[in-house]
Parts: sequence; C-alpha cells; structure tokens
Amino acid sequence: MIKVLLADDEELIRTALAALLGLEDDLEVVAQAGDGRAAVELALSHHPDVAVVDLDMPGLTGLEVSTELASALPSCAVVILTGHRKAPLLKRALDAGAKGFLPKGSPGGALADVIRRVHAGGRYVDPALAADALTAPECPLTERELDVLRLAEYDTPVAVIAKRTHLSSGTVRNYLASAVAKLDVGTRGEAFRLAKDNGWL
Repeated sequence: MIKVLLADDEELIRTALAALLGLEDDLEVVAQAGDGRAAVELALSHHPDVAVVDLDMPGLTGLEVSTELASALPSCAVVILTGHRKAPLLKRALDAGAKGFLPKGSPGGALADVIRRVHAGGRYVDPALAADALTAPECPLTERELDVLRLAEYDTPVAVIAKRTHLSSGTVRNYLASAVAKLDVGTRGEAFRLAKDNGWL
C-alpha cells in the first residue's frame, strides 16, 4: 500500500482527489492539508510515501514544501500539481526536489500512475510542459534583480525595498531600472508582471 498525503487549499479539489485515489487498491490517503505549512507538519507525523501538493498554497508554496520535505523527509517523493503551464516553474520544481510535475487538467487516472511511478523511484513530467521547457526563453535578469523586482510587486517604495534587501536606495533604483530595460517595458510594475507571467519570480 502506497501512503499518500494530499495538500491543496481548495477543499473541493482536495476531497475530489482523495475520493479518486481512494478507488485505487494500492493507494491510501493518510492525511490532507489545506496549506503548505500543514502539509509539512502532517508529512512529518504520518510519513507518507508520496506527497501530492498544489503549487500555489498559503503558508508555503508547493516548491517550498518540496524543498523542506527533501531535507526533512527524503523518503517522501513529492508530486506538484499546477494550473500554470509555465516552463520555468518546471525547472524550479525539479530543483526543489519534486519527482513529479503534473497539470491539474490531466486525465483522472494519470495522478495514480504518477504516484506509482515516483514511489518506484522514477520521475514524471507532463510531456507538453517538458517540450515547452526546451524552447522557453531564458530569464535575462540576475538573481539580485529578481529579488528586488519581487519586492516591487505592490509598488513598494524604494526605501522599503532597500531596507528589506540591505541595499542602498540608489542600488535598488539601479536594479529596478536594469530590469525594466532588460525586459523592454515601461515601468517596474510591467517588469514585475512580465517576469511573473514567465514564471521567473
């Protein structure tokens, strides 16, 4: 019997997945979590073989859950479910230790098959997403530019970004100006949206 943990902040999706997996003779859902932090805590107490986690959750994202479990519970393989078909997210998920990456629109039986595959030591990446990843544009921004741009999401004042990043206000302005120029947009808000849409943030 393969023990499975499900984590999704949308209860309807979570309970539907639990019901679907409950039809499989070799799978048992041992815990369900509504946020990323609860997912890690439940995994540490229930020791599932596979954790199926949503990419976007409050508390901790699916990527952060994967990173924590790779360190704290390496015997638990992580499968990330996502509604986003953005290629850069795939690389970030694999870097975070995820063994599977599956779109939420996949056929019903696909998740059970992916759980079995990663439990057996394999990996699974949606073929269309893998093909997109091979042709996706590389992020032109440096890590520091991304850090500063991430904090600029809500038109956060430069002084606040400077304080949070331990940089001078002038340096923050330079990083933001560089990001705007590299992405060929007019404002830092447009730069943030473009970077977010491409999965770079």
